[in-house]
Amino acid sequence: MKRPEKEKNLLNKVKECIESGRYYDTRHATDRQNERLITRLEILQIFKTGFHEAKKDKFDEVYKAWNYAIRGRTLDKKYLRIIVSFDRHQMLIITALQLK
Repeated sequence: MKRPEKEKNLLNKVKECIESGRYYDTRHATDRQNERLITRLEILQIFKTGFHEAKKDKFDEVYKAWNYAIRGRTLDKKYLRIIVSFDRHQMLIITALQLK
């Protein structure tokens, strides 16, 4: 099977999903956020002000979908990278990690 094309306007699609409430955390994301003390507000801040870190995007062979990296800084100066993917109608938050 051929890989799907990557999203051309990733940040626009992320913002559309956030504004319309079409997003959710995967179980893995919830576990990592709790473990790493990353809040939902911090993640939403990164979605609003961060940038697409395209070199960190990866194709997931199991789910046959692209995972996209969005990086930014929170209001309290934490650097975070959020990994997201999309199913037909929603955005999935895959994980969140703090960078140095």
